Amino acid sequence: MAIAVQKTVPHSSSEPLSEYIDRLLAGGVLLPESPTNLLEVVGALASYGIVLDAYSINLNYIAEHTFLDWFPFFKYFNGEMNVRKLLRHWRHDRINYEYAEYCMRAMLWHRGGGLDAYLDSPEFLERAKAAIAARSRTNPLMVVLNRLFPQYLPEQVRMLSYYSGLGQFWRVMSDIFMDLSDRYDRGELSSIGQLTDLIQAGIVAAAGRPIAYSVVLGGKTCDIIPKSVGLTFLPDTAIPYVESIFFRGTPFFGIVSYNAQAHQIPAEQGDFAYGALYADPLPLGGAGIPPTLLMRDMERHLPDYLHEFYRMSCRGEDDLHVQVGQSFQKSMFCVTTAAIRGLAPHALDTSDPAERAANRAYLAGWMKRLQTSQLISVNQAVTNASCTLYPAEELSGG
Repeated sequence: MAIAVQKTVPHSSSEPLSEYIDRLLAGGVLLPESPTNLLEVVGALASYGIVLDAYSINLNYIAEHTFLDWFPFFKYFNGEMNVRKLLRHWRHDRINYEYAEYCMRAMLWHRGGGLDAYLDSPEFLERAKAAIAARSRTNPLMVVLNRLFPQYLPEQVRMLSYYSGLGQFWRVMSDIFMDLSDRYDRGELSSIGQLTDLIQAGIVAAAGRPIAYSVVLGGKTCDIIPKSVGLTFLPDTAIPYVESIFFRGTPFFGIVSYNAQAHQIPAEQGDFAYGALYADPLPLGGAGIPPTLLMRDMERHLPDYLHEFYRMSCRGEDDLHVQVGQSFQKSMFCVTTAAIRGLAPHALDTSDPAERAANRAYLAGWMKRLQTSQLISVNQAVTNASCTLYPAEELSGG
């Protein structure tokens, strides 16, 4: 059920998604309030939190322990190599860390934020060169490679910095999502609005958390991103992540043509709209589509109440990846709501006319970007609750 709001600020009928602006200004959220939506969102975030924990650990392991390795064949093993784990890996009975690398490369390509600015600075280049020199002391081939292609290894260090930055960002988000799940299980979480408030509070609390990256080479610590640079969680990793993964993304092979002459993808990266908020969940399961890997990981860690909810849907588990994708997309609109609120120029409940006008203009910019997203779909979609045998609230432990 959508939240009813009173329109207190006059606005143009041409204003994009004006009803959602009104909803946010009145203290509402982008996703409608309902027990079913709450069950789906909390369940999806509970699963996602477990997966992000694994992704974070692996990204940080790669950044710190496979620094400029020629062939890091076992980078997904986090230093715990054994025959049993190798067999499980070959059977694909494992976490799909490839999706984490897809997100890292999307952030590296789209760029933005203080992390990107630092990685283009002379200070970073000096530190990268020092780390490369330390790494190549016992590797003459690396010395030759660096002389022939002087920009190659610094670019690899730049990419490893994104491994570390994304790993640190996901560490925080995993903890936030797992806390939400625990609160829901204890019966302390009863609405989408409350859930969004808690996400926002968690992000704000971690806003100033330092982002730093160092590696140990030859027994000596090399600071690639020292704390003195002043990079922090919110402006330098969280905002670029939302921009790169929620909004822009990258078109997937086999779904969208890359025919530049026919202008079948935008000419400018800033015009890309292939992120999580825009994706059609239906193609999930197809080969070569990165979110399929995430949905498979989430499927393995679904809470019992959400898995049961899916089983009782019209199609049961026949379209499980699609259902997980839809729930995940709903949860990402909640995270987006928290980010939009947290970055607002003024408190959204301000009574000052000038501040309310500034907030309205700020929200109009966001809604313009969300016009072609799945926002209207997640608000209008008929959930699979109509096919269940009993109400969604009876499935919850809360």
